[in-house]
Amino acid sequence: MRASPYQGPVPPQQPVNGQVVYGGSADAAGLPWGKPPVQPQPQPQVQTGPVGRAASAAASGVPALSPVGARPAVDTQVARELKRQVAAELHQQLSRLSEASGSEADRATRRQRGRALIEEAVARWSDAYAQTHGIPPTREQDRVLAEAVYDLLFRAGRLQPYLDDPEIENILINGCDDVWVSRVHQPLRQVPPVADTDEELVELLQDLARQHGGGERSLSTASPMLALRLEGGMRLQAMTEVTPRPYVAIRRHRVASATLSDLVQLGTVDSTLAAFLAAAIRARKNVMITGTQGVGKTSLLRAMAAEIPPDERVGTLESEFELWLHTLGHLKQVVPMEAREGNGERVDGRLAGELTIGELIPAALRMTLSRIIVGEVRSAEVVPMLRVMTNGEGGSMCTLHARGPHMVVDRIAELCLEYGAHMTDTLAYRLTANAVDFIVHVAMVDETAVGGRRHRFVSHVLEVAGLGESGRPALNTVFGPRPELGEVRAVPVTPPHCLDDLRRAGFDAGLLGSPYGTWSAPLSLRIGGMR
Repeated sequence: MRASPYQGPVPPQQPVNGQVVYGGSADAAGLPWGKPPVQPQPQPQVQTGPVGRAASAAASGVPALSPVGARPAVDTQVARELKRQVAAELHQQLSRLSEASGSEADRATRRQRGRALIEEAVARWSDAYAQTHGIPPTREQDRVLAEAVYDLLFRAGRLQPYLDDPEIENILINGCDDVWVSRVHQPLRQVPPVADTDEELVELLQDLARQHGGGERSLSTASPMLALRLEGGMRLQAMTEVTPRPYVAIRRHRVASATLSDLVQLGTVDSTLAAFLAAAIRARKNVMITGTQGVGKTSLLRAMAAEIPPDERVGTLESEFELWLHTLGHLKQVVPMEAREGNGERVDGRLAGELTIGELIPAALRMTLSRIIVGEVRSAEVVPMLRVMTNGEGGSMCTLHARGPHMVVDRIAELCLEYGAHMTDTLAYRLTANAVDFIVHVAMVDETAVGGRRHRFVSHVLEVAGLGESGRPALNTVFGPRPELGEVRAVPVTPPHCLDDLRRAGFDAGLLGSPYGTWSAPLSLRIGGMR
């Protein structure tokens, strides 16, 4: 049975100022609702934002009143104490329920019971506060406090408002009080803290690991790095112990279920390139999508996967689920596989219990899959991936980090050399030439610093046309930028050698005749073009 994230018994009930405090301290001064009445004091200027006016709330012990139309702020100390009480009570309830039923309570049951306990805990706190201070909290203040406790217990605490904001693409945390976010077409800006201390931030990350890590991921001295998928498909990477403070990076996939038609509307590709990529998938061509971080590789991979015939049996391999092909509903048979991190103990030079993507591929090949999709190739798993592409029926895909399209071949060779001492550049080049049919490179031009926007688009489609004279894979630029026309996005350049295969898959070869593709005008940039 998986260990419950709610640990510890319920502390004894103790009277405080004539009131019963559940799970609290006997020291009245140690509880926000056990403080003696305070005289009104001038309120200092405090920050506003998703975490509100925590300083003034802490001074009064009640959620602070915000300006008209804004939601009340929350005293984070009160919320954390109530979360601790509810967690202990919930753990006892779930333990009794598991003993009675012989099975662990599901997620919905845990959250339903937790919600009820939170309402009870907030009601007790509200009554105690009213009797101590003579002024009861408002219904809205109670509601906001209950939401804050729920977020701490089941979601991401004070980080949750940023996760709920669909316009936020990246959240960067450099310690609890140094938090930055970037919104769509806006530069980074600093926002209020997500925790009062670094220790509280680490505790939040540990809670997230228990909630979303499948019982296998943790953040501790033994495991100082944490990679997680969060609700909504967001990806979290955290580090501590090896850094002076806890550092966290969270990235949102804003285009969760886009098709190639959607990407045409977003300006990532034009309709000519969309038709070409769709035909490449139907013709079972092996495709590698490349680019730097945050340019939209995963979104393009997901959109191209939507072109796979729905009756095919497909396997996905990822370090953290981000593609979500098994939940989107287009494909009837998807075998999703997620790598497993070790538990911090090393056995024979590797983490005990670790399962890498490379180790999952041989098992995937025995699952009678027509295609294999690897979310991201980062290391030595590139070799089994290339072998899958070489030996399978075709139509497999993956993503790879590379700064430029013509760097991809050498980047693959570098990763191949991590596979073992017997690997050489020559063998890596041969594997690449035999395995990959197309390299699709995604680029981004960020002009937010000069008042513009972020432009994400496919800049190149390269055909791998066997080994060249130098023993390196020969690359044929099928789509690429046309600087002489002022166009930095991918437009037709040279027909591919496999054009007949694409025509059999329904592609209209006449579309390659337009040097502009189907763009109505070159990409409008504030400053020049791309290098």
